[in-house]
Amino acid sequence: MLKQRHQLFVTLLSMVDAMVATVACCAAWAIRVRLLEGTWPDLSTLHRWQVSVRESLLLLELPLLVMCMWAFGLYRPRRDRTLLAETMQLLKAVFISLVMLIVVLWGLGPRFVGDWLVMDAGTVGSFAVDAPRLQLATLMVLLPTMLVGHRVLFRVSLRAVRRRGWNLRHVLVIGSGRLGRIACRTLDRNSWTGLHVAAFLHHGEHAAPNATCVNRPVLGGLGDLESVMESLQPDAVYLALPAARATAMPVLLRRLERFAVDVRIIPDVHPRYMPQSMTVSDLEGMPVLSVRESPLNGFPGMLKRGLDVVGASVAILIFSPVMVAAALAVRLTSSGPVIFKQKRVSLGGEVFSIYKFRTMRLAEQERDEGAMPARGEAAWTRRDDPRITPVGRLLRRTSLDELPQLLNVLLGDMSLVGPRPERPELIERFRDDWRGYMLRQHVKAGITGWAQVNGLRGDTSLRKRLQHDLFYIKHWSLGFDIKILWLTLFRGFMHRNAH
Repeated sequence: MLKQRHQLFVTLLSMVDAMVATVACCAAWAIRVRLLEGTWPDLSTLHRWQVSVRESLLLLELPLLVMCMWAFGLYRPRRDRTLLAETMQLLKAVFISLVMLIVVLWGLGPRFVGDWLVMDAGTVGSFAVDAPRLQLATLMVLLPTMLVGHRVLFRVSLRAVRRRGWNLRHVLVIGSGRLGRIACRTLDRNSWTGLHVAAFLHHGEHAAPNATCVNRPVLGGLGDLESVMESLQPDAVYLALPAARATAMPVLLRRLERFAVDVRIIPDVHPRYMPQSMTVSDLEGMPVLSVRESPLNGFPGMLKRGLDVVGASVAILIFSPVMVAAALAVRLTSSGPVIFKQKRVSLGGEVFSIYKFRTMRLAEQERDEGAMPARGEAAWTRRDDPRITPVGRLLRRTSLDELPQLLNVLLGDMSLVGPRPERPELIERFRDDWRGYMLRQHVKAGITGWAQVNGLRGDTSLRKRLQHDLFYIKHWSLGFDIKILWLTLFRGFMHRNAH
């Protein structure tokens, strides 16, 4: 019954999506007409209605959008998908559909959509704009805004309904050990998913009579699978077998093929060994579970690189007077090079030369900063270190000595946001002493980072810095980068731990 309801549910959702997209396309067309012609569109005749349908691009954008939303899985029954994940998929689908629309318009020309596509530029206020760019720009704003707003409202309403016990899907958890209990409690905490654990099946062949687990009945063992499936008729099965029973998994999957239920596997791997989000891919039918990979592979990496190039270029323009003044101050107050280079490690263990303004009396001293002394401990710069020049002390306290690293960002060695780069010899030690330390190299090293804006810089706890770096990698998003850059303006330059 729930499966039939889901089909109806998806149909209604796609219809509402289409209605929202129709409103967005028509609104973009109406705004273009109003701004360039000075009046709202006249729909008093059938001919004008036909013109509106054609010029609003509705016949082109609507099928492209629905196709992209299907391709990005926005109509699949994924109750365990978060609102943020759905929003990101929706934005990707809208972006791709609009790019495809532009390509189609370029190929079809004005014969299909009307002569407005080649209209002369009009004026909006004191600005000259042409009709196609104005309408497409308006559509690029309205379409994602309205679709995201509609989906957010829909999800919030659906969560409220599910918390009241409606629209639930009943789950059978196979495995009543530690992993099964974790799965049950996790689903209970996330009641918005509408997934309700109805019962357990013990991971042994048989279970004790009247046994319970997390206040749910244990209906039997693996030997009772078929009879329990027939009597309970769950909507989904979660396989939460302990590692000791992993060999039973293929047989269980084969037995479950006889039932039309969703089956999901919860691997018995301790969370500490999976600090990053897992992804599942398919290679010629072979499933591949990725537990550790860079979150910046593919399109996300392109977005981050675009932010780096634009941000670094703007920052160089803004701070160029400060950089020139700092360079002159270093040059006039002490002998030696203005810029010094030091070997650091970034993405994938790649070694590069980092640029900084020289802040010590001798460049050799600064190059040795952070080196491994004979006793085997790192020698980070101490507060009031006598090797630092007066100008260098000012540059360090204001973090202006880091500004040349904007060049590293443009060269692609670093990013604006990421874990701070360390020296190769320190990494050789930390990789053995600190579990998860090497995961920092799944992203490019950054000028600023989540640890830095939280005050973890200079001679502070390495453990806390590592925790913040791994949190950043696990939860990376372009919005998170922008948040860190914004916080850097207030917390990144002047801080008591900067020395």
